[in-house]
Amino acid sequence: MKAVVLAGGRGTRLRPITHTISKHLIPIANKPMIFYPLEDIAEAGIREVAIIVSPGEIGREIMEVVGRGERWGLSITYIEQPEPLGIAHAVSLAKEFVGKERFVVYLGDNLLKGGIKGLCQRF
Repeated sequence: MKAVVLAGGRGTRLRPITHTISKHLIPIANKPMIFYPLEDIAEAGIREVAIIVSPGEIGREIMEVVGRGERWGLSITYIEQPEPLGIAHAVSLAKEFVGKERFVVYLGDNLLKGGIKGLCQRF
């Protein structure tokens, strides 16, 4: 199983905070928000992750902070979404990455109580 994390968008609903930082990097309990989905994915035993990012500085910031995923035991591939055309479009960009494998989609700005391990085991 693989994971696709959606981390694009401009974060307009969180302005003015997101004028200077990606919404996925806003600290929650002293960690960037996107770290929580990555921790859940690693805990579920998934190792291959694609992160869909916006072009430009916002995407680069996420790539710099998250890196290649070693801290979670993950292998992260970044895929750029050239323009914000919605969630379905973002997921479609991961078609080649996913191939014929099962995959989970996780919104990079969501925090899920209890994680996804149990759900992935049933899938």
